[in-house]
Amino acid sequence: MAGQRPARTRERRVPGWFPRVALVLCAIGFLVSAYLTWEAFTAGATLACPEGDTVNCAKVTESEWSKFFGVPVAPLGMAFFAVLAWLCRPVLLRREGLGWDRVRLAWVSVGLVMVLYLVWAELFKIGAICLWCTVVHVLTFALFGVVLFGQILIEPAPARVRFKDRPR
Repeated sequence: MAGQRPARTRERRVPGWFPRVALVLCAIGFLVSAYLTWEAFTAGATLACPEGDTVNCAKVTESEWSKFFGVPVAPLGMAFFAVLAWLCRPVLLRREGLGWDRVRLAWVSVGLVMVLYLVWAELFKIGAICLWCTVVHVLTFALFGVVLFGQILIEPAPARVRFKDRPR
């Protein structure tokens, strides 16, 4: 019927730490990725990182592995953290159903797979490690853990059987 508001969905209880921790990690990741994006488009003119044999940010960020299908990975990191921050908003976390939970977990999993690929490239193809990139990698891994365990602790857990509600 026209003019009526849609039925409101039930809200789930979300652990208070979940959205706060996720959003802080996303913000830090976004800022580091923004710095790396700036460096990618200014040819690393002010890249603050030591240049040694093992730790060499310039060698990593200027390598062929710093692009994914021709796109620098740093702006992709910004997009990853921005989308994940949007997905970890309390309003979406409280919404009933598995839809957003699956999207959130899939998105953070894609980020983790990308990080594993980039770490592999740093260690076995480039032969150097970028400290700024490592910060992004650690944040992505931490976000995977936060999202995974945070979603497990959301009540009522949509994927778990609630035994007290089952007939005996």
